[in-house]
Amino acid sequence: MNTEPVELRQRAARHAALADPARLRIVDLLTLGDFSPTELQAELVMPSNLLSHHLRTLEEAGLVTRHRSEADRRRSYIRLAFGALDGLIPGAAHGARRVLFVCTRNSARSQLAAALWQRASDIPSSSAGTHPADHIAQGALDVARRHGLDLADRTPQGLNEVAGEGDFVVTVCDNAHEELTTMRGIHWSVPDPLRANTEEAFEDAFADISRRVHDLAPRLHAA
Repeated sequence: MNTEPVELRQRAARHAALADPARLRIVDLLTLGDFSPTELQAELVMPSNLLSHHLRTLEEAGLVTRHRSEADRRRSYIRLAFGALDGLIPGAAHGARRVLFVCTRNSARSQLAAALWQRASDIPSSSAGTHPADHIAQGALDVARRHGLDLADRTPQGLNEVAGEGDFVVTVCDNAHEELTTMRGIHWSVPDPLRANTEEAFEDAFADISRRVHDLAPRLHAA
């Protein structure tokens, strides 16, 4: 009879899944942001069938999840499962002069991410859009206010006006990530709260971004 605690068996399964060098490398990459299978294949220089095997093993161990892109529904993104690394310590440190959060309109997700970053790290942050809106979305202003952040004095800015050398770029929407194919950085596939434009959608986006900010902040140091 197996009397080991369920949590211990789950941790052991995660360690077993990470015992393969390729799977450990995949998780190292996912500690920074989300990747499509094609992007992972390019990073790892690995045949697609072998990558599928490794991703399936990681999914079965509860380490990663996947969902469809909002931009191109034929595309999917792999992300680290929430709480997957509790009790584990993968990841790598990176230097950054400033963290630049980018989305399409710079009216919600990137603004919230930059404001949350200022709470979590001494490294400066800013935000920008590939096609900036005229103003910040009301839902973003409301969710920020509910959580003690003030976005009222901010305005959307274009990426070309803001981007600078030494920026650690984080795209927070699929459209921006798939548009900026030559810009190096990391990607967070955060669903667009403006699609539903409800309080719940903005709360979900805020919670997702907040978790990611607090996971990334300890891994960056001022450059």
